[in-house]
This record gives sequence, C-alpha cells and structure tokens, in this order.
Amino acid sequence: MGIFSKKLGVDLGTTSVLVFVPGKGIVLNEPSVVAISESDKKILAIGLEAKKMIGKTPESIVAYRPMKDGVIADYRVTEAMLRYYIGKALGKWNIAKPEVLISVPAGVSSTERRAVVEAAIKAGAKNAYVVKEPILAAIGAGIPIHEPIGHMIVDIGGGTTDVAVISLGGIVASTSVKCAGNRIDTAIADYIKKTFNLAIGDKTAEEIKIQIGSAIPLDEELSMTIKGRDYVLGLPRSVEIKTNEIVKAISKELREIVKAIKDVLQETPPELSSDIIDRGIIMTGGSSQLRNLPELVYRRTGVKAVLAKDPVYCVARGTGIALEHLDTYKRSIISKR
Repeated sequence: MGIFSKKLGVDLGTTSVLVFVPGKGIVLNEPSVVAISESDKKILAIGLEAKKMIGKTPESIVAYRPMKDGVIADYRVTEAMLRYYIGKALGKWNIAKPEVLISVPAGVSSTERRAVVEAAIKAGAKNAYVVKEPILAAIGAGIPIHEPIGHMIVDIGGGTTDVAVISLGGIVASTSVKCAGNRIDTAIADYIKKTFNLAIGDKTAEEIKIQIGSAIPLDEELSMTIKGRDYVLGLPRSVEIKTNEIVKAISKELREIVKAIKDVLQETPPELSSDIIDRGIIMTGGSSQLRNLPELVYRRTGVKAVLAKDPVYCVARGTGIALEHLDTYKRSIISKR
C-alpha cells in the first residue's frame, strides 16, 4: 500500500460510471444503475447486475439511475454507488483513503457541485476535486488546453451534451443541453410506437440506435428486426426497421444538439473562431459515435468535426491525466472541499 495516497478519477455519468487509476488506466466501466427493494429501500445490486434488471423487475424491486441529466437526483443512492465503485476500484485490502477527482457537466450550479464533493467524501474519499466535463474531455482527447488557442469540444453523453470553447485552460463559451443519448433512445421508442403500434424498452431502442442509427440518410440502408409488444393486441410481435426511418425519428434531437453547437460558436470571440475553423470541432462521449454525426455537424455549421480517439473514454482519461499533473491543471480544477 505504501505511503502514497491513492488517486482515482471518476467520470460520473448519467448512464455509466468510469473509474481511472493513474498508472493502471480505466479499471472500471459500469452502468450507473442501482436496484433497490421497494419495501425497505435496501440496495440490492449496483452497476452491470442492476442494468440487467431494468424493465424486468418484479414490483418489489426498482432499478433506476440516481443521476439524472448528469446531476445527482438521488443523493443517498449516488453516495452508495460511489462507495461501491471506489471500493471496487481500489480492491478490498485498501485502507488508505483515496484522492478523488470527479467530472461534472459544464452547466451545474455550485450547490450541485457541492453535492458531488460531499457524496464522494462520505463515500470514503480523502479529498474530492470537481472539474467540468468539457475540460476533462479535452485533456483526455489530447488537446493542449493551456495554449492561447481556441479548441471546441462537444461531449455527447447519455444525459447531457456539453459544448465548450476552451482556451488557456479555461472555458470561454459553453452551454449544456439535456439532450443526448437517452433522449435519442426515447425518440426511437416513440417513433416505433407511433409508426408500428409497437412498445419497445429502452434497451431495445439503444440497440437500434447502435446497430442501424445514423445522423444523415444513407443510400445503402441497414435494417434490423425488432421485437416488442403490440399496443392493440397486447401480444409480442416483431417488425423490420431501416436506417432512414431512424434518421427521421431522431432528427429533432439532433437539431437540438446542433443548435447548442451553433449557439456556442456565435458566442465565441472572433480570434478563437478562426482557431476553431483551422482545427475543427472535436467530438467526444459515447453518443458522438452515432454514424455520420460529425458529417451532420459539418453540413450544418460549416466547420469540420472530428471524432476523438476512443470517445467514450475521453473524460475518464482526462481525470487520470489531471490527477497525475495536479499542479499543471490547478487553474482548471474548480473546488476542493
């Protein structure tokens, strides 16, 4: 165990939690889902186990996400979840309390930030630092954030889309919209309900998005068979669905994401705008992997967009890098307790 205090970076997302240990890399990537028994509010399962239960629980068990739109919606459960993940990442023989650095969406209030710090300290952290997600995503994507050069980062997760222009280690212009992967899944489920009179669960909607979804219509469409419950007869039924139907289904949500990008571009100082045109928009986060999304952004804004390497892990990698070089990134870290 040694004298060295352990350090942990946590990407506390709406849909998943990633834990990064400097020197080891990402040690944990699990869904931020908790299963609770209704009667005595006891926590039955956390993470992968709990996700398998979503939509399949008896009345006595509820599986839900304690983080809503990237913000703590249920404090007690989030704390238990953090404790579980911190414990799991460090291993059971660990006695030293770790220093924890946690990501929060760019738009969170100071109260919400404090809630995250307190939850981490209660969950067994010695110190907790909070850093805004776009900064971590930028660090993780390998952007030199301290240079006096504008970089635009678009982080599309499960609950929130964070758009920010970063220069000199800080955020110059930013916005955070509560429209991201989860909203896209809901839009797909709604479309299938309206078009085919078929009820599908969130998990199926997500599978459709990953397997055949696209941001712009394709000439050679992909197709898949989906199974669900018929609204009229109430019986199981399967239908075939193609990519361009999904494009239509999610267009409103994608418009909202593009609008957020445009809003930030309009607020950006002209000197930084020219940097962004040269360097392009960098896209990170799980939902940025939707087919042709960078192309859609380019068509709508006229600025080329590139997908970062391993977009899912950018924020988690950023927490690790920031922890290893705390002094360098001091200015970008918001608050210690």
